[in-house]
Amino acid sequence: MNKSPVHTDMGAAARRVLEIEARSIQELIPRIGAEFEQACLLCLSCTGRVVVTGMGKSGHIAGKIAATLASTGTPAFFVHPAEASHGDFGMITRDDVVIALSNSGETTEIITLLPLLKRQGIKLITLTGNKASTLADASQISLDLSISEEACPLNLAPTASTSVALAMGDALAIALLEARGFTQEDFALSHPGGTLGRKLLLRVSDLMHTGNEIPRVDAGASLSQGMLEMTGKGLGMTAICADDGALLGVFTDGDLRRALDRDVDIRSATMAELMTKGGKTAAPEMLAAEAVHILEQNKINALLVVDGNNKVVGALNIHDLFRAGVV
Repeated sequence: MNKSPVHTDMGAAARRVLEIEARSIQELIPRIGAEFEQACLLCLSCTGRVVVTGMGKSGHIAGKIAATLASTGTPAFFVHPAEASHGDFGMITRDDVVIALSNSGETTEIITLLPLLKRQGIKLITLTGNKASTLADASQISLDLSISEEACPLNLAPTASTSVALAMGDALAIALLEARGFTQEDFALSHPGGTLGRKLLLRVSDLMHTGNEIPRVDAGASLSQGMLEMTGKGLGMTAICADDGALLGVFTDGDLRRALDRDVDIRSATMAELMTKGGKTAAPEMLAAEAVHILEQNKINALLVVDGNNKVVGALNIHDLFRAGVV
């Protein structure tokens, strides 16, 4: 039978929840000491993987902690404690370290695993709200996640307790990240499909047009020839090259407007007379994100790509970078 909704100040309820959870996390700060550092050192010295486990709501938090560890340089995965008792314990090796989450410290499914962990000599770190619990006593390191109250007004639903567990997991992951000297490039390698991965992994050579797709004419070409090349290749510009392929300059719509403003005889003028000498260029090995910076800084929409001998080897424009997700 559904009860009629009780009219309450929902905004006040939300603020109370956030205040309780923020205060609970704040109370963790003085507890960061020798035990936390020992937990970090145990993870750093682990020659296997960090196995994170938890039941119920703690299990959801454990899964997120495992994912954060794995993406920040600490090989880790989640094991469901109930499944571990029915075969998945075989995923855990003697070289691993186990992090177990349990607010009560008495979660039956995890306690069942304790003899197996001890028999194999697997180190155990516990994140628990009860330092006097069975799990805390059985662990090599126990981090205190006790709270004064849940954000739930019934003091029943895991709210503040799961928030502090998640925060402590983040603290572990970031402390380990810094200890390992984990870089943006390392992060990108583990997130190749993400925005950061694209920005840090994609090179100009991955995106540039090459061969016959490069718009280019020689210095003696007429304006009509240059315009046809620029329009046909669809990059908004064309390169003007010497006979050996070296870049002499670039011609864009802006160059055409400037020529008209100068009353240049566009019927007889050559591309060498109308081009911008040199022009802004990129190198093939340059990060695509650096190419974006050049475009933005110079308020242009396209770049020619040259090698170490100033030979034109490619071309790209802002649309190529948009399609690649770099912009």
